[in-house]
Amino acid sequence: MYEPRTFLDKLFLVIKGLAMGAANKVPGVSGGIVAFVGGFYEEFIYSLQKINIKAFKLLFNGRFKSFYRYVNGQFLALLIFGMLVSYFSVSKILDYFLERKELFVWSAFFGMILGSIYFISKDFKHWNRKTLTAGILGLIVGISISFLSPAKENDNLLFIFLCGMISVSGMTLPGLSGSFILILLGNYVLLLVDSVNALYDSMSEVIRGDFSFIKNEERLDTLKILAVFTAGSATGLVTLSHILTYVLKHYKHITTAVIIGFITGSLGVVWPWKRTIFKTNELGQILLDSNGKEIILNYQRYFPDFSNSETWWAIFFVIVGIFILLGLEWYGNNRKK
Repeated sequence: MYEPRTFLDKLFLVIKGLAMGAANKVPGVSGGIVAFVGGFYEEFIYSLQKINIKAFKLLFNGRFKSFYRYVNGQFLALLIFGMLVSYFSVSKILDYFLERKELFVWSAFFGMILGSIYFISKDFKHWNRKTLTAGILGLIVGISISFLSPAKENDNLLFIFLCGMISVSGMTLPGLSGSFILILLGNYVLLLVDSVNALYDSMSEVIRGDFSFIKNEERLDTLKILAVFTAGSATGLVTLSHILTYVLKHYKHITTAVIIGFITGSLGVVWPWKRTIFKTNELGQILLDSNGKEIILNYQRYFPDFSNSETWWAIFFVIVGIFILLGLEWYGNNRKK
């Protein structure tokens, strides 16, 4: 059983949900890092692991209070509430700044990940041959993912289900960005832009009493894709949480070493100084998604020009990102006391 939460604890949990939601949406940033650094990663994984056959039996038998207590309902509800609010607020603000001050946003995220590496590493006193090997393997995998080339879009429903299972890993595995994985799988636009827009448009029409979309085959196909992706995400979230619960219980030090290596390797994905490569057609014209935005294909990284004042502002935001993480650490230490 977990200790009762004060009002301030509940408020901070919603804020952490906001941060996780915003992080999950940005290609290259992992919501799992927020959970790990925020000090609620293990509780998050163990709570998800409680969504099992016993939980469904309690639910179907109408024992809602028992179900709520069993799955650590208050914790999950506050966190998910924060994520949902984030999707319609914080992530929209983030989109605004990514369009206008992209370098500074990436710099802040880069600083936060640097801070998280320090945060996780400083108390880890279990380096030996096994954990060092695990850390190096994590580092190699993290670097490799940074330089993979994206695949072509694929709307096969089995592949969509697998995309859901894989992309949700950003919530459960610190350092692995679900959004970036979807770019590599070629389905970022289809699943996080077109499908979400189709759902939003359909809900808006239903509220107005307009059900004409039922006859729109293209819309129904996109909604079907979203439903399969959501089912894959839910399956992946619960399955991964069970695997991670076992791994954390039996191989905690090795798992932490892998995570440290993996997050360090993933720094390449959020390197601030990069040019965005957009998807083009045969004529070299940039293709747009259903929101009218350019479709991101990948990033070309370069070293900063220190004679440029913008570079120094970017370095300032890297430091801001590091201090955000130190602030989270300070809050976590005070809560323990």
